[in-house]
Amino acid sequence: MEMRIVFDMDGVLYRGNTPIEGAREVIEFLKEKGIKFAFLTNNSTKTPEMYRERLLKMGIDVPADSIITSGLATRIYMKKHFEPGKIFVIGGRGLVEEMEKLGWGIVSVEEAREGIWKEVKYVVVGLDPELTYEKLKYGTLAIRNGAEFIGTNPDRTYPGEEGIYPGAGSIIAALEAATDKKPLIIGKPNEPMYEVLREKLGEGEVWMVGDRLDTDILFAKKFGMKAIMVLTGVHSLSDIEKSDIKPDLVLPSIKELLEYLKILHDEDKEGTK
Repeated sequence: MEMRIVFDMDGVLYRGNTPIEGAREVIEFLKEKGIKFAFLTNNSTKTPEMYRERLLKMGIDVPADSIITSGLATRIYMKKHFEPGKIFVIGGRGLVEEMEKLGWGIVSVEEAREGIWKEVKYVVVGLDPELTYEKLKYGTLAIRNGAEFIGTNPDRTYPGEEGIYPGAGSIIAALEAATDKKPLIIGKPNEPMYEVLREKLGEGEVWMVGDRLDTDILFAKKFGMKAIMVLTGVHSLSDIEKSDIKPDLVLPSIKELLEYLKILHDEDKEGTK
């Protein structure tokens, strides 16, 4: 099969720390058949290396360089398109580490208290499990002072073990309300993320497997990918019915994708005889 398959992670492969049935088997099938794949997550709280370790604990063994996070994509985009300058980060450890790799200098909350927020050139915002009012305050001050406002991704929510949690988009929305500024958004469904993905996968048919209409499925539709939606994450069948964004294929979970792939693979084998 001349295809590449791209997987969202939260809500597709797992919810919280609980793997979704069939996820490991699908990846093993792709590895066995030599089908190229990648993981594409809008979550910036972890680096690709950290995600590799997380997946390994669930029995899914993949290289870190097959994982693209919105934090990684943000670093690549900033290095390519912006001049160096001090960064104020509202985000998790993964995003902080990606910004540190730029080598431009990160302004901490402690330094911001001393007035260094006035020197911030970029405010980079992702999902922050340790969000405080103080972080929002200095982010607001820096953006109002002229700093570039960059969001890793627009997801207002994401699926967790207990239900639906607030995502990076909720934090970005608070800063938008406080600054009257619109951010540059890097992650799905936007082009900066697609640029990074294309460099990784090369040319060929791409399938995008996701759980969100407004990011994963819209992303696939915008850039000519086949859109496959699973119902183990944020959006449901009723959401699809109400939406203008329509996936090409809807499956209950990633488990059913395995049977679909096996059928296609068998058909390909028959077709080459």
